[in-house]
Amino acid sequence: MSLSVKPPVARKEPFSRTMHGMTLTDDYRWLQDASNPEVIAYLEAENAYTAAATAAQEPVRERLYEEMLSHIRQTDESVPYHDRGWWYWSRTEEGKQYTQFLRRADGGNEPQMVLDGNALAVGQAFLSIGDMDISDSGRWLAYSVDTKGFRQYSLRIREIETGRELDFKRERVGSVCWAADDETLFYTVEDEVQKRQFQLWRHRLGSDADRDDASRDELVFEEPDERFNISVSRTRDGRYLLLDISSHTTSETRSLSAHRPTEAWSVIRARCEDQEYDVDHRNGHWLMRVNDQGRDFRVVTIPVESAGAEHELIPHRSGIMIEGIEVFADFMIACERENGLPQFRIHRFVSETELGESSEISFPDPSYSAHPSHNAQFETHSFRYSYQSLTAPASVFECELETGVSTLLKQQEVPGGFERDRYVSERVWARAADGVRIPISLVYRKDRLETGKNPLYVYGYGSYGYALPIGFNPNRLCLLDRGVVMAYAHIRGGGDMGQTWHDDGKMLRKQNTFTDFIACVEHLTGNGYGDSARVAIEGGSAGGLLMGAVVNRHPEMFRVVLSHVPFVDVMNTMLDPTLPLTIPEYEEWGDPNEAEFFRCMVSYSPYDNLKACDYPAMLVKTSLYDSQVMYWEPAKYVARLRTLKTDARPLLLHTNMTAGHGGASGRYDYLKEIAFDYAFLLEELSIPAQLSDAAQK
Repeated sequence: MSLSVKPPVARKEPFSRTMHGMTLTDDYRWLQDASNPEVIAYLEAENAYTAAATAAQEPVRERLYEEMLSHIRQTDESVPYHDRGWWYWSRTEEGKQYTQFLRRADGGNEPQMVLDGNALAVGQAFLSIGDMDISDSGRWLAYSVDTKGFRQYSLRIREIETGRELDFKRERVGSVCWAADDETLFYTVEDEVQKRQFQLWRHRLGSDADRDDASRDELVFEEPDERFNISVSRTRDGRYLLLDISSHTTSETRSLSAHRPTEAWSVIRARCEDQEYDVDHRNGHWLMRVNDQGRDFRVVTIPVESAGAEHELIPHRSGIMIEGIEVFADFMIACERENGLPQFRIHRFVSETELGESSEISFPDPSYSAHPSHNAQFETHSFRYSYQSLTAPASVFECELETGVSTLLKQQEVPGGFERDRYVSERVWARAADGVRIPISLVYRKDRLETGKNPLYVYGYGSYGYALPIGFNPNRLCLLDRGVVMAYAHIRGGGDMGQTWHDDGKMLRKQNTFTDFIACVEHLTGNGYGDSARVAIEGGSAGGLLMGAVVNRHPEMFRVVLSHVPFVDVMNTMLDPTLPLTIPEYEEWGDPNEAEFFRCMVSYSPYDNLKACDYPAMLVKTSLYDSQVMYWEPAKYVARLRTLKTDARPLLLHTNMTAGHGGASGRYDYLKEIAFDYAFLLEELSIPAQLSDAAQK
């Protein structure tokens, strides 16, 4: 990498504040004002520096992009699913950035375009489709779009058959849901400042449906507690609308007959602090997943007309997390996670309050992901699910519920010479500092493994109870074929081992997340999976916090860091209640207005713990319109780190000036972003860009 060019130097403007007897300094606070032309000029100068410093990598990026593209079937279709007289599916076409959504009537031959992302994206640098819902008759489509990247969506209504757009638009919309009458649409709206979904509105189509008049809409509900977000949906049997009101730790659901959409909503179970639940409906009963008797949830049934008479269907079992339930007319699927691995358990209803014997859908790989797929029909005897692993491409199966036999409907095609037998997946366990065993998922090309010599890549997240998905990604092949061993650390703070796993890595126990990750890296290098001098790590968002925290603790352990939209300026963000997400996030990180939480957060905040020493090579990426982690967090982090680091390794900041939290929205543009990251990684780990003849075979 050429370092003859000089990085921009951000000016310092002293700022400090004292809380709980501690003074925090922030010389780069001025970078938080995106309306200041000097801020934009600085970000553009950083982009120019990154471009110049990596210019020599352009041929490698092109090679990697073409390799990754060769492993993708560019024109493809999803498996159609049936819903109320129509078959629905999605399609991608070679050369087009976005997905198309189509349908075909029962007995029909001609497909009908429901929505074309490519048409919506014309003239836009960014496009994201938010929520979509089709009315019961199939006539109307309600959908939302974001053309900035700020995750602020505009709601629109389209007549599908004609493609006619109504003169209707509502802003800052989250979830949308039609009632059964084909005329009433419910939608949620976010607060302008905090981006919290807090209002439920009702819109009714009429003779003047083409008139965009928001005054015709009725505010149905407003949630005053700033910790809570709301969303609206419908039960699978179509009989009820559900209004979910939830914080990170507490929830409440209200219901309304889908056939009587003008009536009042009813509370199913009043919220109780630190208790969560969700519901579906079957035959006059609510099926409720609730954690009132243990962190890993149980399932109960409650008559709609007498909400106090509950019967337990599945008891709480410590260590077996019930992540969700899929309710059908005669069956229920419990989506569980045990020992860190997902599983589906099939339960047949014997009566409204009793389940028969259960059976399990089993999976072959040592580490994998499995999720319910499209299951729109309530009256059915089959269950669709998706499955993939580090070596098995994404697949859709259909399980016959009576027999438990699963049939493969489609597996993702991986062109370009992919042979699954060349690659090995393992699941190993590291020992954390406090003795807890931490699972790690591994994949490598078996003919490239040399004990203690391979470059090692380790990915981590570890927040919000989010279980790290272990799936197939054809983009990884370009690293695996060059001998990189790739590992995914299922550290505490995530939900990989249930709710207690999350509890042990949040709030005052957040340090476990960081020490777990370090223990995983040490285990992998200590057991010959990688060269301790050639370790690359990657994380994004809260995973970017992880990157900053572990690098501050042990900068000597890592050779290169890829940090995406990183949450690194913890204190300045969490001390500003006007920012999106801050107040709801108190239940994940703690409230810094309380001294105990303040001191805990200061102890690991990456921006506040930078020091004068050698750091790894770092590529830090952000987006100007990110609404979850503001662009200024990584910008300030890089500016301060430049004044402290004592090495000559690259420190690069790149800001996507036309995107948000997820980066580029077009699939080809996104692929180029990955190629950029991987080219940087290859150079810093001294991995030849040219594949050997043996590696290409």
